[in-house]
Amino acid sequence: MERRLISTGSPFERAAGYSRALVQGPWCFVAGTTGYDYATMTMPDDVGAQARNALATIEAVLKDAGFCLEDVVRVHYFVTDAAHADAVFAETGRVFGTIRPAATMVVAGLIRPEMKVEIEVTALKP
Repeated sequence: MERRLISTGSPFERAAGYSRALVQGPWCFVAGTTGYDYATMTMPDDVGAQARNALATIEAVLKDAGFCLEDVVRVHYFVTDAAHADAVFAETGRVFGTIRPAATMVVAGLIRPEMKVEIEVTALKP
């Protein structure tokens, strides 16, 4: 079974030794994705904007891997404060409202203080 690595070109990927996504067989595993705009390497302060950026990056990576949002079967959300949940849910509901993958949200610290949300998805080709 072929193993294919997908990159966004982020310097974090090489430095930390990971791929933005890995495709193996009918599966696509997308690494935790924060709200950076990878074109400008900037991070908005607003958690909703961070969630939008993360979801846009995830959608682009899935497309690059030959998948789409409708193929997502599992999502993990990590927020730095439970108070961020509603703003994140507004964005994830817009994207996943009809797809409705299995999901978990965890309140946790992230590696940079500007990061407020990180999203990880798993997709499966039918």
